Amino acid sequence: MLRNSLILVILMFAIGPPFAQKQPQVREMARSGQRVRVVAYQVQASKRDQYERFVHDIFWPGAAKLSPKEQQVFRQTRVLHPTKVNPDGSYTYTFIMDPVIEGADYNIESLMHKIYGKEKGSQFYKLFVTALVPGGKYVDYMLTQSKD
Repeated sequence: MLRNSLILVILMFAIGPPFAQKQPQVREMARSGQRVRVVAYQVQASKRDQYERFVHDIFWPGAAKLSPKEQQVFRQTRVLHPTKVNPDGSYTYTFIMDPVIEGADYNIESLMHKIYGKEKGSQFYKLFVTALVPGGKYVDYMLTQSKD
């Protein structure tokens, strides 16, 4: 009994307080006059899993291989998932770069080559491109944060 209690106490100290929660990462947001970029990609319904694997298992984790300055691009970018299907049967996924880092590389293909090298980066990039609706439809807005 005493041994089991001792093991429990050791485990509690090892994993932290039982009610402790990981603090959410604080993201910088654009201030008045700074630019925000919104890019929305239409993804084929049958390729949603492929697209999400690319973004969350290949692209985002790969950012750890980049310089701290290039990693900042990922820290200041949010990825939004669709909540419903589009009228044409596709799904729209959105990246919000807030605020935009002037002069930074936001090109997915270029970043994939930096992360994984030309050959492997190109193979991974095809996962992204082939998940998009034919013709690679997307919208790209550059906006300015208002004073309000």
